[in-house]
Amino acid sequence: MITSRDVARLAGVSQPTVSRALRDDPKVSEATKKRVRDAAVALGYSTSPIGRALAVGRSTRVGLVVTDLENQFYGHVIAPMHRELERLGYELVLITESSESGPVTEHVMGHGLCGVVLATTTVDSLLPARLRDRGVPFVYFNRTAQSVRADSVTVDPEAGIRELLREVIGSGHRRIGAIFGPRNTSTGEQRENTVRSVLDEHGLTLAHRDVLHGPFDFATGFEGARTLLDREDPPTLVLCGNDVVALGALNSAAEMGVAVPAQVSIVGFDDLPTSGWALIRLSTVAYDLDEMSREAARLIVARVEQPDAQPRHTVYPSRYVARATTGSPRT
Repeated sequence: MITSRDVARLAGVSQPTVSRALRDDPKVSEATKKRVRDAAVALGYSTSPIGRALAVGRSTRVGLVVTDLENQFYGHVIAPMHRELERLGYELVLITESSESGPVTEHVMGHGLCGVVLATTTVDSLLPARLRDRGVPFVYFNRTAQSVRADSVTVDPEAGIRELLREVIGSGHRRIGAIFGPRNTSTGEQRENTVRSVLDEHGLTLAHRDVLHGPFDFATGFEGARTLLDREDPPTLVLCGNDVVALGALNSAAEMGVAVPAQVSIVGFDDLPTSGWALIRLSTVAYDLDEMSREAARLIVARVEQPDAQPRHTVYPSRYVARATTGSPRT
């Protein structure tokens, strides 16, 4: 079996340079890339995922662990992550479970994965520690857990939330309700804390009765909006933990005959493609989800190939996108 070491010897470069050259890494000169490619062709070296796995003596399969398949957010993550991994000579394997307890670690080991992207990790999850103890490289995606240090790709919600609240408070909103995500996720906790902090700067607070929590799903938004809007003095603005929750809230308002934004404004977070559809036009806090997904792919590959490197943390900025679901509060 021809390996990358053989290609390296023939091309007169190191083995890591072979890997980078065949990935078209811009840090490798064009002359070196040509020399490596010519050597690979001459030796019949395979750069397919299966051939590469045989050549380097390890798997090139990366797992994406998702415990919330009904959340359409993850459907928009898979495609860019898959394409980036494929470009790097790896393949994506989707691992789905109802929770991160128990069998997930066994599935990771059983599939012979070289690394894992954790997309639905809770702050109290045992999975990061189990992966660390078994020597499986992993990256946090849109979530973190303080118990185990690892590479991460996250969003800083502050800029987007600050811009959002400045605009809606400026238009007159004072009675604000919220349907936040679960308390045991770093994403939900960070977004809620940021909202409360910025509101405090404006001299406003969230009334306890106007704050709800639940999974990042449609049902949470649907039931939450029904609870908030069915009161005698409902909020004029409902902030939602993500776009999926906001879509549930919009549907609930429509069933109740509550006009958006004439009677209540609704805002999401994530800016999923659905949110920009002409029939929906959801106001939301946005960030570059495609690039974030690609970065997670790059980080896990780097961790697999350089297991002793210091953890890297990539944080993406957010911005507010005002559409048709926000307006001035009713009188």
